[in-house]
Amino acid sequence: MRIYHIVLIKFKPGKTHRMAELAADLAKLRKVLPGFLSCTGGPYASPEGLNDGYTHGFVMTFVDAATRDRYLTHPDHEKIKAEHIPDLAGVIAFDFEGE
Repeated sequence: MRIYHIVLIKFKPGKTHRMAELAADLAKLRKVLPGFLSCTGGPYASPEGLNDGYTHGFVMTFVDAATRDRYLTHPDHEKIKAEHIPDLAGVIAFDFEGE
């Protein structure tokens, strides 16, 4: 069963977001982690206004939970977190299984 990993982020006030850099870093990780099938992201784009201050999001697809678990503990993922988390006011991660 595939795993869909959704990450929502909001940047600290006054911080310039580096969304393109973050997306590039995740794309590099996808290339070195077998089973990391896709990663796409972008800014909030709904007229509903239900984002609670979260301004950007990513959806990542993994072939299975074991691959997602390898992603979560991968040294490159740790580097990405260390580089980008200081700019963030909030992060939500939500995973679910699907076809």
